[in-house]
Amino acid sequence: MSFAVTARPLVDLALPQKGAARLGAQLFLVVAGTLLLTLSAKTKVVLGPVDMSLQTLVVLLIAAGFGLRLGVATLLLYLAEGAMGFPVFQGTPEKGLGVVYMLGTTGGYLAGFVVMAAIVGWAADRGLDRNPLKLFGVMLAADAVMLAMGYAWLAVLIGSAKAWEFGVVPFLVPDLIKVALAAALVPAVWSLLPKRG
Repeated sequence: MSFAVTARPLVDLALPQKGAARLGAQLFLVVAGTLLLTLSAKTKVVLGPVDMSLQTLVVLLIAAGFGLRLGVATLLLYLAEGAMGFPVFQGTPEKGLGVVYMLGTTGGYLAGFVVMAAIVGWAADRGLDRNPLKLFGVMLAADAVMLAMGYAWLAVLIGSAKAWEFGVVPFLVPDLIKVALAAALVPAVWSLLPKRG
């Protein structure tokens, strides 16, 4: 089985193919992506002891739509904005700002978002974003890695039992729903586009 780059992510279809115009459009998308991530972080759904956000869904959609390089660049810029003290994360500014906040209880999840974007973006670059079942499998694996990273850091801070109870269990069903939704949306968009050779 070959894993060479044989496809282009969704957003590439709308970008100029060469030169400064392409670079400018990519920069615009990265910045717009960070704004969307901020909005998704601030959109809270209260379910039990933990506030849920739409951020996981948006990370998955950005990664699948932008591909590996642009998706990871978007997440890295988002984390850089947070490190500089901009209130882009779910608990900011109420629970602190900057690097201090990032080293708190959500630090592992934030780092996990970058890895999640890399995994899903890599798959999108190889055309796996056209098939809902394949994309679901990739996204589920990426989400599991992100949760594992969040759990590992949280376990250092509050212990493994509490980290599992408060940092993993409440997210299992909501994340499964978000993964399923993202895995359905992206191939649906592809199916609406004219076929290209």
